[in-house]
Amino acid sequence: MNQAQTDKAPNRSWIERLGQALMGEPKGREDLVQLMRDAEQRQLLGPDALAMIEGVLQVSELQVRDIMIPRSQIVFIPKEAGLPEIYPLVVESAHSRFPVQDEETSQVVGILLAKDLLSYAAFDQRESFDLRDVMRPAIFVPESKRLNVMLHEFRANRQHMAVVIDEYGSVAGVITIEDVLEQIVGEIEDEHDFEEEAFILQRSEHEYNIKALTELSDFNEHFATDYCDDDIDTVAGLVIKSFGHVPERGERTQIDGFLFEVLRADHRRVHLLRMTVVAADQQRPQPE
Repeated sequence: MNQAQTDKAPNRSWIERLGQALMGEPKGREDLVQLMRDAEQRQLLGPDALAMIEGVLQVSELQVRDIMIPRSQIVFIPKEAGLPEIYPLVVESAHSRFPVQDEETSQVVGILLAKDLLSYAAFDQRESFDLRDVMRPAIFVPESKRLNVMLHEFRANRQHMAVVIDEYGSVAGVITIEDVLEQIVGEIEDEHDFEEEAFILQRSEHEYNIKALTELSDFNEHFATDYCDDDIDTVAGLVIKSFGHVPERGERTQIDGFLFEVLRADHRRVHLLRMTVVAADQQRPQPE
């Protein structure tokens, strides 16, 4: 047997073994998923491959409304806004795409890409700025569109964001290609996310950005606190308990000498917080 034949043998064996595992001819999607899980337990599939297969199957069952960013959490750019108003919104949110809204009608009239502002960074170019010249056409989709169809349209049209409308034609939310892909491959870290080990990032003397999944024990160690609750493991849990609900972007709550502001969140969980250490004379009394 030559080297080429030796190299191909393991691949044939893997395919044959997987084929044998599927000989049961699944009668439905649940049977297929169970067979895939059995294959993973037999080490015919890796855990990442299994998760992606399950994600692909799930995408065909979910609708846009299931994962969209709701209207209340969208960062809109007013149609008449100038650069002095737009730049802080772009920097603060760290997003790359923004729906442009006509404030009189509350309708979305286009999409602004943050990168399209670069050519106006020079002071001598700012007076010539007109948002209508740089915004791009928005695409609109119904809440009921299935995610597999949405993904196909994103790829076919080379679009990355769509505006979701409800049955009355009003804006219900937005969805991005990243939102859909995360249903398949898991959460995607982008260039604005922390390094893996940097769960707490100091921004100034009294201000920090904190990943919501920071362990409460790590927070206690970093800030010399002693928060302890049998039902809470993370800073997200601490903050949600203070709010009494899953907060939206921009909501604030004060816990002892710490003021927390939600920087990123969706309708399911909190992702990123800004925490400001509050001076003793500015602290609000906590309810007993």
